[in-house]
Amino acid sequence: MDILPILATLKRHKTAAGLIVLQIALTCAIVCNALFLIMQRIEKIKQPSGLADQEIVTLRIGGIGPRENADAQTRADLAVLRALPGVTDATILNQIPFGDSMQTTTMRLQEKQDGSGFETSMYRASEGWLKATGLRLIGGRDFEANEYQNQIEMEQNSAAGIPAVILNRALARQMFPQGDALGQVVYGMGEKAIRVVGVVDTLVSPQPGSKDESKGFSMLLPVRETFRGGYYLLRTDPAKRDDVLKAATLALDQSGPNRILSESKRLADKREHYYRQDQSMVMLLAAVCLALLVVTAFGIVGLASFWVQQRTRMIGTRRALGATRGQILRYFQTENFILSTLGIALGMLAAYGISLLLMRSYELPPLPLAFLPVGAVLLWGLGQLAVWAPARRAAALSPVAALRGA
Repeated sequence: MDILPILATLKRHKTAAGLIVLQIALTCAIVCNALFLIMQRIEKIKQPSGLADQEIVTLRIGGIGPRENADAQTRADLAVLRALPGVTDATILNQIPFGDSMQTTTMRLQEKQDGSGFETSMYRASEGWLKATGLRLIGGRDFEANEYQNQIEMEQNSAAGIPAVILNRALARQMFPQGDALGQVVYGMGEKAIRVVGVVDTLVSPQPGSKDESKGFSMLLPVRETFRGGYYLLRTDPAKRDDVLKAATLALDQSGPNRILSESKRLADKREHYYRQDQSMVMLLAAVCLALLVVTAFGIVGLASFWVQQRTRMIGTRRALGATRGQILRYFQTENFILSTLGIALGMLAAYGISLLLMRSYELPPLPLAFLPVGAVLLWGLGQLAVWAPARRAAALSPVAALRGA
């Protein structure tokens, strides 16, 4: 189809054409960045923790009174919890994923503290942690019985060292990019040397995705926490989680007096609550994208309908000269395609500019170029769909009716 008549017609309607081009450009710019932000949030929400989230329940107990019996009481609690029906295993950690706080330390390859190192989430785990958490050991071994230390004793003896550590895959690759981390010596918690005895596949930080997160670096230490500073973690069948929670709460009440249950939750519920704001953001951005697309579509429909009314004589003349319905239909579709292309071109430039602004203001990654053609195809399709009905009405006009109506 010769586009020169179309361009000539658009020149006579510069204001209307310009407005629809700007509307498409604005929609393209916002939708491209919004889709990118939505994908980022979804990837964050779906990020695996490394734990068997759907099989784990957690309890946090506060203590009242002296601390002298905390170790013995914790051992008694774990024995009671492991004996509960439906419990696969139980352990205690100083912190858990999707928690309210995060304990970190700096791990280094050299003993000297020269300011370099890797900020790392620090999990202190007691016996049974591997089976209770569901973490997958991809290299090395579990901690041995003689490697476990008591947290209270370590606080009282600052010279006490930790003989072994297990790193997550991300930290192991970062610290030892050229070789195997197993058997290597790392330094942390002061200037103490620690031997790497194992690597787990995935273990997120207690607050994944937060500003204070240590870039996904986590490690496990063979340190027995007490009920005063840790979380009891029980693994069970997903269908039995609520029953196990009730039974565990009752068992802990009977196991030791002068204690307060401050939290008892399924880990899956903690995860859902942690990402609630991200889920709301996804819904908000999706609603914004949908609203913009709907407004743009109505704008195209309105403009196309207006132009059909304004060009009734032209349509009748072209039909009288032999133009088919298909040619009239393609005329309006081509016209819309030209306007959409101009708007999309401007929108891509604006999308990149918005991305740069978000990078500087919110430290977001740059907009991947792959989102630009996605936005373009979406708007091209939307434009053709929106103009279809007005174009069909124009093509359906008979030459006589069109000339008489004009």
